[in-house]
Amino acid sequence: MSIELKIPTIGESITEVQIIDWLKSPGEAVHQDEPIVSLETEKTVLDLPAPVSGILVRTLKSRGETAKIGEVIAYLDEATALKDPTAPAIPGTTPTSKPTSIPFSGQMPDTMPAEHRLGVETVTPTGPVPQMALNEREEEAVPMSLLRRRIAERLVQAQQTTALLTTFNEIDMTAVMALRQAHQEAFQQRHAVKLGLMSFFVRANIEALKLIPELNAEIRGTDIVYRHYYDIGIAIGSGRGLVVPVLRNAERLGFPEIEIAIADFARRALANQLTLEELQGGTFTISNGGVYGSLLSTPIVNPPQSGILGLHAIQDRPVAHDGQVVIRPMMYVALTYDHRIVDGREAVTFLKHITACIEDPARIFLEI
Repeated sequence: MSIELKIPTIGESITEVQIIDWLKSPGEAVHQDEPIVSLETEKTVLDLPAPVSGILVRTLKSRGETAKIGEVIAYLDEATALKDPTAPAIPGTTPTSKPTSIPFSGQMPDTMPAEHRLGVETVTPTGPVPQMALNEREEEAVPMSLLRRRIAERLVQAQQTTALLTTFNEIDMTAVMALRQAHQEAFQQRHAVKLGLMSFFVRANIEALKLIPELNAEIRGTDIVYRHYYDIGIAIGSGRGLVVPVLRNAERLGFPEIEIAIADFARRALANQLTLEELQGGTFTISNGGVYGSLLSTPIVNPPQSGILGLHAIQDRPVAHDGQVVIRPMMYVALTYDHRIVDGREAVTFLKHITACIEDPARIFLEI
């Protein structure tokens, strides 16, 4: 019985997908729920499983092509059972014999009479003479993935529909690094995850958002919608583009829960296992370009959000402290915000509060 393999409904806003790779070839056996093809949407990558067990008969879409929701992309020949190649032979049957191989002695048999043998030097080539390629300037056109296209659209949308402005500050990371070093071993033993920097910034960010609620709000028409919850997006490189899974109600999470969630996001982003629900929404975003070595950058707001905090690499730099020049681990931070809803004074106040919480982590726990 022939079964159609269709693109299922993936999300309300998803209308098409792109074929990344076929995991099975025509003629191959597939089991029910076994992944057949990898698909990419404008938000994530996912594998489409086989609806039944059988044989993949024909594929209608090639790698790199797009397909609409509900479109048939392949046909399967349903089978009630598939033979397991590792299963023992059925009693009373004879296993299929393999062809007998003839050992190779290392010499070709001498069957050509001497008078008909030709030396290489006596053969004149008749084909076109290959030309050496000098200074070739090659180009290759590769279709833009749906995810990359969506990222491009969102970035252009942010530039065209918002009034973006960026303010900067630098943070002395001495206290946080000392705190991590002092408690890292105990933290890992108890929670089976490293105590990273991101949990400090998530918690400091929430305290700053409470102080400046405009950065946790969005513009809807002529209204400003203030959120009294904090869904913090964490920008993560997935190998196929930037994805932003969301920590829901981050204000309710402690340091261990934040670190465990972020580690899980990172692992599943590399394996293309993040769900659409995890990538949607978000009231504010944190992007850590420092993991790639970025010293300073201007992150772009993810609409309809009003702000994004950019973290950067930590470097030892000379700074003035109590009248002395000392070497301290310093990090530049950047806040890009929508100037339509957030004024410069509020943006600077927000960033200064982030700085105060990181330089004196006790403020995070005391919520001051």
